[in-house]
Amino acid sequence: MSNDEKVVSLSRAKHDAEQNQRETDDNKNFEPVYCSFCGRPNTQVIKMVKGPGVNICSECAMIAVQYLILEDRMPSGEAQKILDAFWSKAE
Repeated sequence: MSNDEKVVSLSRAKHDAEQNQRETDDNKNFEPVYCSFCGRPNTQVIKMVKGPGVNICSECAMIAVQYLILEDRMPSGEAQKILDAFWSKAE
């Protein structure tokens, strides 16, 4: 999986423009995208979600989701399946 495939943009038009620009640049000018929460680059994580001025890697996103699910009560069976599936792939 290329580094570009690991970054998901929340702003589709901006992402398309950036994608077109990247296609014209050499790979030697590649700049990694860093998670705003843990600081890891997209080269070290499963996926990266890129937003306006902020980025979050898939692992930080799942930690946030897990926190929100577990904050007040035990997760439902479906939520637990999603959490288990993610963490088994992350290892």
